[in-house]
Amino acid sequence: MSEYHVPVLLDASVDGLALKPGGVYVDVTFGGGGHSRRILEKLEGGKLLAFDQDVDARQNLIDDDRLIFVQHNFRFLKNFLRYYGLEKVDGILADLGVSSHEFDEADRGFSFRFDGKLDMRMNQTAEKDAASIVNEYEESELMRIFRTYGEVKNARRLVSLITNARSEEPVNTIGQFLKVIEPCVPAKTEKKYLAQVFQALRIEVNREMDVLRDFLEAIPEVLNPGGRFVAITYHSLEDRMVKNFVRSGKVEGTIEKDLYGNYEVPVKAVNRKPIVPDEDEINDNPRARSAKLRIAERI
Repeated sequence: MSEYHVPVLLDASVDGLALKPGGVYVDVTFGGGGHSRRILEKLEGGKLLAFDQDVDARQNLIDDDRLIFVQHNFRFLKNFLRYYGLEKVDGILADLGVSSHEFDEADRGFSFRFDGKLDMRMNQTAEKDAASIVNEYEESELMRIFRTYGEVKNARRLVSLITNARSEEPVNTIGQFLKVIEPCVPAKTEKKYLAQVFQALRIEVNREMDVLRDFLEAIPEVLNPGGRFVAITYHSLEDRMVKNFVRSGKVEGTIEKDLYGNYEVPVKAVNRKPIVPDEDEINDNPRARSAKLRIAERI
């Protein structure tokens, strides 16, 4: 499990659920099973529904009758809860982002550290991969994803290099892609820049922002009063959406009023400031460096 994915903020996130021994919980990002194992250790019955669309995650399944594993995207949370007769739950945990396993497997195409196919699909059966985006998207669409999802400052030059190169031959591998964009990669901040570019492609491939929006909008409907929602975010785009939801119950951050002018907020923040990893955890797991933990409770 530790080799597949090291769970970030393990104790703080599971403690944040304020587990009831016989409660029903959801881990929407099973991965290596680290958070799920800890939840099951603390339950004295109850149920745990665990989602992961990545077929590789099945190798980490836990032999426990209380666990229901769902090999689907967590945007379908509400559908599968209904399918299993679990209309309401007592807590939901989401460790957002990419698993260490996906980053470390060269043939998955998530990392610029390896050569391989430009893939980046969390669901290996999905049709659209990173190569199809690089080779088929219009210039305006490429500009949108690199500016919005990667906050790439020289997006126009980046897109120009890509479109010029693909007019000569398809750009299908990470090695090809890195060679194509090399002229616009800043020497002093190469790793940061490439991380932004690859993040933008990954978010688009997996429609991560759409998925997160659908998921967050479903939470007030499926969480019992007093139930907890715990989310670990890794970049500003997803953290902004989670922060808005924790504050207002809406991903846009707007707070609605009822007929009498009273504010209607379905959740309340448990921690005013996000919980972040300490130096020891960051030293043990450098990928935890950007993690932020937010907790909300259903009113």
